[in-house]
Amino acid sequence: MSSATWLKEWEPENEEFWTTRGKSIARRTLVITTANLMVAFAVWFVVSAIISRLEKAGFDLSKSELYWLVAMPGLAGGTFRLMHMFLTPIYGTRHIVSISTALLMLPLAGWFFAVQDPDTPYWILLGLAFLAGLGGGNFSSFMPSTSLFFPKRDQGTALGIQAGLGNFGVSLVQFLTPWVIGFSMVGSAVNAKGDLYLQNAVLIWMPAVILLSILAWFGLRSIPVRANMREQMDIFREKHTYTMTSLYMMTFGTFAGFAAAFPVLIKNEFGDFGHDPLTYAFIGPLVGSLMRIVAGPISDRLGGARVTQVSAIGLIIFTTLTSFYVAGESPDDFKPFVLCMVGMFFFAGIGNASTFKQIPSLFPTLKAAGVIGWTAAIAAYGPFLFSVLIAFSTSQSGDPQAFFYGLIAFYVFNLILNWWFFARRNAPDPC
Repeated sequence: MSSATWLKEWEPENEEFWTTRGKSIARRTLVITTANLMVAFAVWFVVSAIISRLEKAGFDLSKSELYWLVAMPGLAGGTFRLMHMFLTPIYGTRHIVSISTALLMLPLAGWFFAVQDPDTPYWILLGLAFLAGLGGGNFSSFMPSTSLFFPKRDQGTALGIQAGLGNFGVSLVQFLTPWVIGFSMVGSAVNAKGDLYLQNAVLIWMPAVILLSILAWFGLRSIPVRANMREQMDIFREKHTYTMTSLYMMTFGTFAGFAAAFPVLIKNEFGDFGHDPLTYAFIGPLVGSLMRIVAGPISDRLGGARVTQVSAIGLIIFTTLTSFYVAGESPDDFKPFVLCMVGMFFFAGIGNASTFKQIPSLFPTLKAAGVIGWTAAIAAYGPFLFSVLIAFSTSQSGDPQAFFYGLIAFYVFNLILNWWFFARRNAPDPC
């Protein structure tokens, strides 16, 4: 093994090793990988920030076409995550983080040119939206990698910090976009539509992608835990691989699904009342990201299952409340709609942290890393599923309420699932 890539030994459960060497390496890895993950999430969700401005930039797209543009990064993100979940034990942290980050230049460069030409064919926009899913795929190799660097007692906190700050990229891209598209930047002084420099929404991330991929190459090392793809497939013989997949779909699927769909929901349901989606869309992902950070240490202390139970109850309550206002029948519905949506993000963020505490408690180290990658891959389909189902509900009944009713039923199922296996007194597998 090359010393430039692979560490010779790694024993995080050995207190002497952890204190003298392990902690500093793990913390450096956490910082660098988290910064790369934040940019990856920004690229994954940049399409959701762009689409509400495409009409002003001269594009003529229907409501259905907008929902499909939002859906494609989710479809791609989940698919790429299915690949990423196997990569870290094969190629190592250093190669995966640095190369995966560098590949984010592909969708950024594509969108930079596409948004400057309203005649860009819709199929090209769909393809570029799919490529944005490269950012979503990175999660399923970055997070399992981080879990291997920390002792089990600290994994809830470490994964909560990394995922929470990584998720912050969603809020950041939606917050910055309406500001940066209002003025000319280097490389974007031409093809502005009505003083709208939409290409800036992707241009601002290009330097960060280049610098962080270089930082990852020179600053990261890989731990000597190796496994080929066949050896990693044994997670599918464990029943809790599937229970945790359902629970994480409830939490992160909700976060990612609504992070993508929230701007379009505002535009389609409340746009006639003069509400700008990007004025509000960043708030929900910001709250969810912060709660993921906060809930990590809480889950380490109280146990993941208890915190997940609270998350499920909160999601049921706020989804029910949101369903009363989502149809956008009156301007007075907008404020409670936004507040209830933020409540959903709040409890989804809590559950995002607690489920990633449960997984390392249920599985040995290498299996836990694989299950984290798998559950993250399936939950990454949230933006695709939410956008497609919201579009279907809207096309059938004129509003998305039916989708929210189905979501409530799914949350109730997961509440019972978590209580039965993990959270009740004398549960068979408390965690």
